[in-house]
Amino acid sequence: MTDNESPARGPAPAGTQRLMPYVTVDDSGRAIDFYRDVLGAEVLTRIDGPDGDVIHAELRIGDSVLQLGAPMPDLGLIGPPAQGNAFTLTYWVEDPDTVFARAVAAGATPVSQVGDAFSGDRMGVFRCPFGLRWCVARHDRDVPVEEIRAAALAWTAEGDD
Repeated sequence: MTDNESPARGPAPAGTQRLMPYVTVDDSGRAIDFYRDVLGAEVLTRIDGPDGDVIHAELRIGDSVLQLGAPMPDLGLIGPPAQGNAFTLTYWVEDPDTVFARAVAAGATPVSQVGDAFSGDRMGVFRCPFGLRWCVARHDRDVPVEEIRAAALAWTAEGDD
């Protein structure tokens, strides 16, 4: 092995999952602090640009790694829209009620309060101050997919009045 070779080659770097989201947020340094304080994120890598914006960071949240950075419109990296998101980041935790409350206390906006879902999970959804939609959840019981399907169809039909 040469000095340029990695001792552990593979499809993903050692210690990371194979699907690693990269998100772009305004005020990325404050976002890192929020994710550390609310979700217990550990900063693995942080590269600040000359203007102080975070060019690239990697955060370990639970057993996963989330990459993030400041918007770079020239590269097509823009922050989330003012309303909504095309995705939700779900984080499985032991106590979703406490994490949700901590997020709201730190400036997150509740989207749906923590409650027991027909999927067998206890979950709540918030939008962090940096525009990302997060779900904090705990899996409490296994539910047959047929039961989940029927409940999901009934739930969506309620909105068709």
